[in-house]
Amino acid sequence: MELAYYSDYAVRLVNTEEPARGRDSLTTVEAVKELFGPAGQMARRVTEADLPRFRAIRARLRAVFTAADEGDHTGAVDLLNSLLLEFPVSPQISGHDHLDDEGRPRWHMHLADHSSNATAGYAAISAMGLAFHLTEFGADRLGLCQAPPCRNAYLDTSTNRSRRYCSDRCATRANVAAYRARKRLEAERADRGDLTGRTAENSQESTAPAER
Repeated sequence: MELAYYSDYAVRLVNTEEPARGRDSLTTVEAVKELFGPAGQMARRVTEADLPRFRAIRARLRAVFTAADEGDHTGAVDLLNSLLLEFPVSPQISGHDHLDDEGRPRWHMHLADHSSNATAGYAAISAMGLAFHLTEFGADRLGLCQAPPCRNAYLDTSTNRSRRYCSDRCATRANVAAYRARKRLEAERADRGDLTGRTAENSQESTAPAER
Protein backbone atom coordinates (compact mmCIF):
# COMPACT_ATOMS: atom_id res chain seq x y z
CA MET A 1 0.00 0.00 0.00
CA GLU A 2 1.47 3.35 -1.03
CA LEU A 3 1.75 5.85 1.81
CA ALA A 4 -0.07 8.52 -0.23
CA TYR A 5 -3.09 6.21 -0.17
CA TYR A 6 -3.68 7.20 3.44
CA SER A 7 -4.51 10.75 2.35
CA ASP A 8 -7.98 9.41 1.51
CA TYR A 9 -8.52 8.94 5.24
CA ALA A 10 -8.24 12.70 5.71
CA VAL A 11 -10.68 13.41 2.88
CA ARG A 12 -13.24 10.93 4.20
CA LEU A 13 -13.16 12.43 7.68
CA VAL A 14 -13.36 16.07 6.55
CA ASN A 15 -16.32 15.29 4.30
CA THR A 16 -18.44 13.86 7.10
CA GLU A 17 -19.44 17.47 7.75
CA GLU A 18 -21.07 20.03 5.46
CA PRO A 19 -20.81 23.28 7.47
CA ALA A 20 -22.72 25.43 4.97
CA ARG A 21 -25.65 23.02 5.04
CA GLY A 22 -25.47 22.38 8.78
CA ARG A 23 -25.03 18.64 8.22
CA ASP A 24 -22.86 16.27 10.24
CA SER A 25 -22.91 12.51 9.60
CA LEU A 26 -20.34 11.76 12.29
CA THR A 27 -22.87 11.14 15.04
CA THR A 28 -22.54 7.45 15.90
CA VAL A 29 -19.84 4.91 16.67
CA GLU A 30 -20.81 3.01 13.51
CA ALA A 31 -20.26 6.13 11.42
CA VAL A 32 -16.76 6.44 12.84
CA LYS A 33 -16.01 2.77 12.18
CA GLU A 34 -17.03 3.14 8.54
CA LEU A 35 -14.28 5.73 8.06
CA PHE A 36 -11.62 3.05 8.51
CA GLY A 37 -12.73 1.12 5.45
CA PRO A 38 -10.85 -2.17 5.17
CA ALA A 39 -8.76 -1.43 8.28
CA GLY A 40 -11.15 -3.45 10.43
CA GLN A 41 -8.72 -4.07 13.26
CA MET A 42 -8.47 -0.34 13.97
CA ALA A 43 -12.22 0.14 13.68
CA ARG A 44 -12.89 -2.40 16.42
CA ARG A 45 -11.23 -0.06 18.92
CA VAL A 46 -13.73 2.79 18.39
CA THR A 47 -15.81 3.81 21.43
CA GLU A 48 -18.26 6.60 22.24
CA ALA A 49 -15.35 8.63 23.60
CA ASP A 50 -13.89 8.82 20.08
CA LEU A 51 -16.83 10.80 18.67
CA PRO A 52 -15.84 14.24 20.04
CA ARG A 53 -12.15 13.47 19.45
CA PHE A 54 -12.79 12.63 15.80
CA ARG A 55 -14.74 15.87 15.34
CA ALA A 56 -11.81 17.83 16.77
CA ILE A 57 -9.36 16.16 14.36
CA ARG A 58 -11.80 16.79 11.52
CA ALA A 59 -11.76 20.53 12.22
CA ARG A 60 -7.96 20.58 12.17
CA LEU A 61 -7.78 18.65 8.91
CA ARG A 62 -10.35 20.93 7.29
CA ALA A 63 -8.19 23.87 8.34
CA VAL A 64 -5.32 22.33 6.34
CA PHE A 65 -7.50 22.07 3.23
CA THR A 66 -8.87 25.58 3.75
CA ALA A 67 -5.40 27.11 4.00
CA ALA A 68 -4.23 25.26 0.90
CA ASP A 69 -7.37 26.21 -1.02
CA GLU A 70 -6.83 29.88 -0.16
CA GLY A 71 -3.23 29.75 -1.36
CA ASP A 72 -1.69 29.84 2.12
CA HIS A 73 0.58 26.87 1.50
CA THR A 74 2.95 27.66 4.36
CA GLY A 75 -0.01 27.83 6.72
CA ALA A 76 -1.29 24.47 5.45
CA VAL A 77 2.11 22.89 6.05
CA ASP A 78 2.36 24.38 9.55
CA LEU A 79 -1.07 23.02 10.47
CA LEU A 80 -0.21 19.61 9.07
CA ASN A 81 3.14 19.56 10.86
CA SER A 82 1.40 20.19 14.18
CA LEU A 83 -0.73 17.09 13.57
CA LEU A 84 2.32 15.03 12.62
CA LEU A 85 4.11 16.05 15.81
CA GLU A 86 1.11 15.27 17.98
CA PHE A 87 0.27 11.98 16.27
CA PRO A 88 3.49 10.25 15.13
CA VAL A 89 3.49 7.03 13.11
CA SER A 90 5.85 4.12 12.61
CA PRO A 91 6.49 3.30 8.92
CA GLN A 92 7.21 -0.38 8.37
CA ILE A 93 7.90 -2.65 5.41
CA SER A 94 5.03 -5.06 4.88
CA GLY A 95 4.11 -7.77 2.44
CA HIS A 96 0.95 -9.20 3.94
CA ASP A 97 -1.76 -10.34 1.53
CA HIS A 98 0.23 -9.07 -1.47
CA LEU A 99 1.99 -11.82 -3.44
CA ASP A 100 3.48 -11.76 -6.91
CA ASP A 101 2.93 -14.42 -9.57
CA GLU A 102 5.61 -16.60 -7.99
CA GLY A 103 4.09 -16.37 -4.52
CA ARG A 104 6.65 -13.95 -3.14
CA PRO A 105 5.57 -10.95 -1.01
CA ARG A 106 5.12 -7.64 -2.77
CA TRP A 107 6.98 -5.48 -0.29
CA HIS A 108 5.56 -2.03 0.36
CA MET A 109 5.58 0.67 3.01
CA HIS A 110 2.88 0.44 5.65
CA LEU A 111 1.99 2.75 8.55
CA ALA A 112 1.91 0.68 11.71
CA ASP A 113 -0.63 1.64 14.34
CA HIS A 114 0.68 1.72 17.90
CA SER A 115 -1.65 4.45 19.15
CA SER A 116 -3.48 4.40 22.45
CA ASN A 117 -6.96 4.91 20.93
CA ALA A 118 -8.80 4.85 17.61
CA THR A 119 -8.75 8.63 17.18
CA ALA A 120 -4.99 8.90 17.57
CA GLY A 121 -4.48 6.06 15.12
CA TYR A 122 -6.75 7.60 12.52
CA ALA A 123 -5.26 11.06 12.97
CA ALA A 124 -1.74 9.67 12.57
CA ILE A 125 -2.30 7.82 9.32
CA SER A 126 -4.51 10.50 7.75
CA ALA A 127 -2.01 13.28 8.58
CA MET A 128 0.93 11.24 7.30
CA GLY A 129 -0.93 10.31 4.12
CA LEU A 130 -1.84 13.94 3.53
CA ALA A 131 1.77 14.95 4.14
CA PHE A 132 3.03 12.48 1.54
CA HIS A 133 0.43 13.69 -0.96
CA LEU A 134 1.33 17.34 -0.33
CA THR A 135 5.08 16.83 -0.65
CA GLU A 136 4.75 14.68 -3.76
CA PHE A 137 2.19 16.71 -5.69
CA GLY A 138 2.13 20.16 -4.05
CA ALA A 139 -0.08 22.01 -1.59
CA ASP A 140 -2.21 23.36 -4.44
CA ARG A 141 -3.45 19.81 -4.97
CA LEU A 142 -5.49 20.08 -1.76
CA GLY A 143 -8.77 21.81 -2.46
CA LEU A 144 -12.33 22.54 -1.37
CA CYS A 145 -15.24 22.18 -3.77
CA GLN A 146 -16.08 25.43 -5.56
CA ALA A 147 -19.75 24.54 -6.04
CA PRO A 148 -21.51 26.36 -3.16
CA PRO A 149 -22.64 25.39 -0.66
CA CYS A 150 -20.71 22.10 -0.89
CA ARG A 151 -17.10 22.85 0.18
CA ASN A 152 -16.17 19.16 0.39
CA ALA A 153 -12.46 18.41 0.44
CA TYR A 154 -10.74 16.72 -2.50
CA LEU A 155 -7.28 15.78 -3.74
CA ASP A 156 -6.54 17.09 -7.21
CA THR A 157 -4.93 14.35 -9.29
CA SER A 158 -5.62 15.95 -12.68
CA THR A 159 -2.71 16.29 -15.09
CA ASN A 160 -3.10 20.07 -15.43
CA ARG A 161 -4.07 20.97 -11.86
CA SER A 162 -7.49 22.07 -13.06
CA ARG A 163 -9.83 20.34 -10.63
CA ARG A 164 -12.29 22.64 -8.84
CA TYR A 165 -15.06 20.31 -7.68
CA CYS A 166 -15.27 17.31 -5.38
CA SER A 167 -17.40 15.24 -7.75
CA ASP A 168 -18.93 15.10 -11.22
CA ARG A 169 -22.28 15.91 -9.63
CA CYS A 170 -21.01 19.19 -8.19
CA ALA A 171 -19.22 20.04 -11.44
CA THR A 172 -22.45 19.54 -13.39
CA ARG A 173 -24.45 21.56 -10.89
CA ALA A 174 -21.95 24.42 -11.04
CA ASN A 175 -21.89 24.39 -14.85
CA VAL A 176 -25.69 24.47 -15.03
CA ALA A 177 -25.81 27.35 -12.54
CA ALA A 178 -23.20 29.26 -14.55
CA TYR A 179 -25.11 28.65 -17.79
CA ARG A 180 -28.36 29.91 -16.28
CA ALA A 181 -26.59 32.96 -14.87
CA ARG A 182 -25.21 33.79 -18.33
CA LYS A 183 -28.66 33.42 -19.85
CA ARG A 184 -30.18 35.72 -17.23
CA LEU A 185 -27.47 38.30 -17.89
CA GLU A 186 -28.02 38.10 -21.65
CA ALA A 187 -31.76 38.51 -21.15
CA GLU A 188 -31.23 41.53 -18.88
CA ARG A 189 -28.89 43.13 -21.41
CA ALA A 190 -31.41 42.50 -24.19
CA ASP A 191 -34.17 44.07 -22.10
CA ARG A 192 -31.99 47.10 -21.39
CA GLY A 193 -31.19 47.38 -25.08
CA ASP A 194 -34.89 47.31 -26.01
CA LEU A 195 -35.67 49.89 -23.37
CA THR A 196 -32.85 52.15 -24.60
CA GLY A 197 -34.07 51.79 -28.17
CA ARG A 198 -37.65 52.64 -27.27
CA THR A 199 -36.50 55.62 -25.23
CA ALA A 200 -34.48 56.93 -28.17
CA GLU A 201 -37.45 56.51 -30.52
CA ASN A 202 -39.76 58.33 -28.11
CA SER A 203 -37.22 61.14 -27.80
CA GLN A 204 -37.00 61.52 -31.57
CA GLU A 205 -40.77 61.60 -31.90
CA SER A 206 -41.14 64.24 -29.20
CA THR A 207 -38.59 66.53 -30.87
CA ALA A 208 -39.86 66.10 -34.47
CA PRO A 209 -41.38 69.31 -36.01
CA ALA A 210 -45.17 69.44 -36.04
CA GLU A 211 -46.89 69.01 -39.42
CA ARG A 212 -48.59 72.10 -40.84
